[in-house]
Amino acid sequence: MTTFALQTHSLVKTYGTGRKQIRAVDGLSLNVPEGSIYGLLGRNSAGKTTTLRMAMGLARPTSGSIEVFGLNPAQDPERVKVLQQVGYVPEDKALTSSLTVHKLLELNRAFYPDTWSDALARKVCDRLELPFNTVLARASLGNKTKAALAAAIAQRSRLLILDEPTTGLDPVVLDSLLRLLVEDCTAEGRTIFLSTHQLPEIEQIADHIGIMDRGKVLLEGPLDDIRASFRRFTVTGAALPARSESILSTRKEAHATFYVVQRNPEAFAAELTRNGAEILDSSPLSLNEIFLELCRTAEGREEA
Repeated sequence: MTTFALQTHSLVKTYGTGRKQIRAVDGLSLNVPEGSIYGLLGRNSAGKTTTLRMAMGLARPTSGSIEVFGLNPAQDPERVKVLQQVGYVPEDKALTSSLTVHKLLELNRAFYPDTWSDALARKVCDRLELPFNTVLARASLGNKTKAALAAAIAQRSRLLILDEPTTGLDPVVLDSLLRLLVEDCTAEGRTIFLSTHQLPEIEQIADHIGIMDRGKVLLEGPLDDIRASFRRFTVTGAALPARSESILSTRKEAHATFYVVQRNPEAFAAELTRNGAEILDSSPLSLNEIFLELCRTAEGREEA
C-alpha cells in the first residue's frame, strides 16, 4: 500500500478581494508518495511556490486541505511537528547574513540535533564547490543557493521541499546536485518534493511528476506511465479523425497530419489502421514536449 509524504485535496489559495481577487491555487489535488522524487512543474505564476509555502505552513489555504505525513501544517500545534520532519529551500534564497557558510551550518545543526550530519554537510559543500569560509552577505546567487541546499540536505529530514533549487548553478554543479539528491537522499528513503523549470534535468531523476498551470493540476502520476501514454503520430489518408478522447492536438500540413495523443496510443494507432490510414511515423515525447503540449492546450481552452 502506497503511503504519502504530502497530499492536497481540492486545495485553494486566493489573494485579494472582489474583482481583484487572484486564485493562485485552484482546486489542486496532489499525491506525493513517500520515498519518491516528485517534480512539480509549471510556468511562472502557475502556483508552485504558493503550494510549497502552504506545505510549510507559511501560507494558509483558503479552502481544501493539505497534509504532510498526515499532519496539517496550517494548524499551529501540528506545524511544529511538520517543521521537525521537513527540510526547506525557498525560492527566495536571499541569505544576506554576515555569517559564513560554516557558521550557518553550525546554527542549523542546533535545531536538528537528532538527525543532523556534519559529514553530509561537508560532502554537499565539497560536491557543490562551496568553500566553508564564504561570507553569505557577499556571496553570489549560485553560492547562496548552494548554502541553502547544504543546510537543508544535512538535516536528513524525512521530506525535502526545494523551490527552484537550481537557481544560479552552472551545468557541472547542477549535475553534482542531481547525483546528491539520488545517492544521499532517496537512497535513505527520504522524499524530495521540488519545483523547477529545469525539465530535461528533472527528467533524469524524478519518478513522479505533477504539471500545473494557472493554479490547476493538468497531469500527475509516475513519470514512466506519463511518458508511455503520450505519442506523436505522422499520418496520411482520407477521413482522418478530427477529434477523439485520445487526441491532445492536431496539425495538418500539405503532406501529412500530425497528432499528439495523451492516452491509449496503441488503440489510437489500431483505429487509424482499421480506417485505412498510413502511419508514417510514431515517436515518444520528451517531458519538455509533454509540458509544452499540455500548457498550450490549457491556454487554448482558457481563451476559448
